[in-house]
Amino acid sequence: MSRSKHALLGISLLLVAMACFAVLDTTTKRVTMVVPVMMAIWARYFFQAVLTTAVVLPLKGLAVLKTHNPRQQLARGVLLAVVTGLAFSSLKFLPVGEFTAIVMTVPLLVTLLAARTLGEHVSPQRVWLVCGGFVGTLIIVRPGTQVFGWPLLVPLALVMVNAAFQLLTSKMARTEDAMTTQFYTTWVGTALTSVPLFWFWVPVTETRVLLELVLMGVAGATGHFLLIMAFERSPAGALMPYMYSQIGFAMLGGWLVFDHVPDQLSLLGIGLIALCGTAGGLLTVYELRKKTAELEG
Repeated sequence: MSRSKHALLGISLLLVAMACFAVLDTTTKRVTMVVPVMMAIWARYFFQAVLTTAVVLPLKGLAVLKTHNPRQQLARGVLLAVVTGLAFSSLKFLPVGEFTAIVMTVPLLVTLLAARTLGEHVSPQRVWLVCGGFVGTLIIVRPGTQVFGWPLLVPLALVMVNAAFQLLTSKMARTEDAMTTQFYTTWVGTALTSVPLFWFWVPVTETRVLLELVLMGVAGATGHFLLIMAFERSPAGALMPYMYSQIGFAMLGGWLVFDHVPDQLSLLGIGLIALCGTAGGLLTVYELRKKTAELEG
C-alpha cells in the first residue's frame, strides 16, 4: 500500500475512533443519570478490560504481560482512573459538546509541559495557540458569571491530570508495546474501581441501562484499538488536526440524545479551541517537514 493510502487509512481509523469516544461520553452522561458515577466507571473499565483481553491474548499470548516499566504501567493505570472519575463527574452537569471542547485543550497544554519535562522545543507560535485554547476554555466556563460554578472546576482539574497522563504515555511509548500498555491500564483501572464498588453498587433492572453499561466498555475499547491502528499507519503530526473532530461528534450526540445545542458564546469558545488545536496539528506537520528537509539537505 502506498504512503498516501496508508495516511488516508490512518485518518479514517482516527475519525471512527473519535466517534467511538463521543459515543462513550454521550452514553456516560445518560448512564450516570440513573446509576452512581463509581459504578459507571467500574462498568466501563470491566467491560473494556474483558474485550481488550479477548482481542490481545490471541494475538500476543502471555507476551502481552512483558513490560520494561511495571511501575509506570501502574502509575498510568492510576492516572487514567482519576481522569475517568473526573470526566464522568464532569459529564453529570456539563453538556457533552462543551465538555469535549474543554478536554481537547489537553494536547495544547501537553505541548507546553513537554518543553519542561521532556526537553522538547516549543515555538512562539505554539505558545500563542495554547493561549488561544485557554481563552476558548474561559469563554465556555465564563468565570464571574452565573454560568460558572464550582462544578466547572472538575473539568479544569481533569485537563491538568489528563495532561500528566498524556506526558507519561508519551514517555512510555518509546519503550512499551501499545497493546501491553492498553492491557495493563484497563485491568489496573478495573482493580482500583472494584474496591469501592461495594458501597456504590445498585441493582440494575432496566435492559436499556445494562446495554448502555456494556456499550461504554465496547466504545472505549474500540476507540483505543482504532487509535493505536491509526498511529501505526500515519504520523502523529498528520493525525492531530483530525482529533478535534471529536468535538463535532460530541455536539451531534448532545443534540440527538439530549436535544442540547450550545449557546453562541459556547460555540465561539468551542470554535476557538478547535481552531487552535487544528492549527497546532498543522504546525506540527510543517515543523516535521522542515526538519526532514534540513536533515536531507
